[in-house]
Amino acid sequence: MTELAAAWATLMTAAAGANGRRILDLFAAEPGRLGTLAVEAAGLRLDLSKQPWSQGDFASALAVARAAGVETARDRMAEFEVVNLSEARPAGHMALRAQGGSDDIAQMVETARARMATFADTVRAQGKYDTVVHIGIGGSDLGPRVVWEALRPLAPTITVRFVANVDPAELAQALTGLDPARTLVVVVSKTFTTQETLTNARAARDWLRAALGPSGDAQLVAVTAAPTVAAEFGVPTDQVFAFWDWVGGRYSLWSAVGLSCAIALGWEVFEGLLAGACDMDQHFCSAELAQNLPVRLALAHIFNRDGMDRPLRAVIPYAQRLRLFPAFLQQLEMESNGKQVTQDGQAVTAPTAAAVFGDAGTNGQHAFFQALHQGTDVIPVDFIAVARPREGDPAAHTKLLANVIAQAEALMVGKVDAAAPHRNFPGDRPSSFILMDRLTPQTLGALIALYEHKVFVEGVIWGINSFDQWGVELGKTLAGTVLTELEGGAPQGHDPSTTDLITRLKTPD
Repeated sequence: MTELAAAWATLMTAAAGANGRRILDLFAAEPGRLGTLAVEAAGLRLDLSKQPWSQGDFASALAVARAAGVETARDRMAEFEVVNLSEARPAGHMALRAQGGSDDIAQMVETARARMATFADTVRAQGKYDTVVHIGIGGSDLGPRVVWEALRPLAPTITVRFVANVDPAELAQALTGLDPARTLVVVVSKTFTTQETLTNARAARDWLRAALGPSGDAQLVAVTAAPTVAAEFGVPTDQVFAFWDWVGGRYSLWSAVGLSCAIALGWEVFEGLLAGACDMDQHFCSAELAQNLPVRLALAHIFNRDGMDRPLRAVIPYAQRLRLFPAFLQQLEMESNGKQVTQDGQAVTAPTAAAVFGDAGTNGQHAFFQALHQGTDVIPVDFIAVARPREGDPAAHTKLLANVIAQAEALMVGKVDAAAPHRNFPGDRPSSFILMDRLTPQTLGALIALYEHKVFVEGVIWGINSFDQWGVELGKTLAGTVLTELEGGAPQGHDPSTTDLITRLKTPD
């Protein structure tokens, strides 16, 4: 038996033992539990004491991380070595927010960052635009959308409207009420061939041209790794910004993909976001595994997912400004680690990514928390809270904090009511608690980087590639075939159900 297999076996035995005890009892059995299982770094405090593991179980989980080579893999990624084996690429998202450096990559990033800063500052100083329409999908949309919602001013000078869905309703809603002369359109696509993005980009370009004539193209900006294609589309060459293939879409926020946010929020805000992520990078790359926030969070999720067979996880930010964060994590986690083969193409031996869902607290309490408290599945929760409000009534914020603290306690403690079974709460439902003092560009950057690294650690332990996403390709390929048929092309061989749908929805000749 290999060292890793032995460590996994020990961890699974520990998890089986966790089924026979209650989390609450561990606080009495382990007087130093909170001190061991709560740690701070980069402006975030992570409390894992309400997880089902004992301190001994935590040590067993650390042994798995060590045996899987997490430290070596982390260092290889930081050194820009190839870690995305199926595409033979590094994963360079840390380089995008690094501070300083003299190698070729650092210089390339610094040059691109300087161009972004100059452009963002110029647009803001001109006062010509009051709206940026950001067109992208997946990682080219979710990251910037989360940042904008989290950090936007109450009364912005420049606002951002996002368009991702190929459903024409989204673009129509985004353009409604806008003055084309005061609108900048930013198109984000690595290849500049993504069907959804290009469909929306063409419609937005036509909208500008219809109002402004050929000069409307001057209000197009592209973020892409295909500058020639963007220029052929009509984007001025001096308004094309680099997007490198060594950065996956869902890890690309820190590049020019975040240009819309840099324009609308101001460069100093975007710099703060980068700095916060860099702080978490430095912690991740230097802290020993036992004190490492991303490693700890990954191990807690693995303990539940693999050790206790819990395939779901809820993420509940008790901050309205972070309401989109669960959707961001859906892509980050499920696209990165929703894999069934290892790096060398063998079948995985343990379940991989959990399904992630969530909403802002307290809204979720009036939706799906019933299932969290009394449902038949035990669903671990990540709670995220902000200690101090950014705006509004401090008393209301105190009520918000009371709710998040109470929900975490209630899930763990439960309530026994033998006389009224429908009022019985089993409790013993685990949660993680992430606390920041204030929601700032720095703490938001650190929070996003925390989960990026958490996903990477899980991928290393499972032996999978967290940086490819071949699973999205088949449906996209088939959609091209179906589209041809819907538009009147010759029928292809399909199953009866698919053929029936095409026939019903086919555009008349």
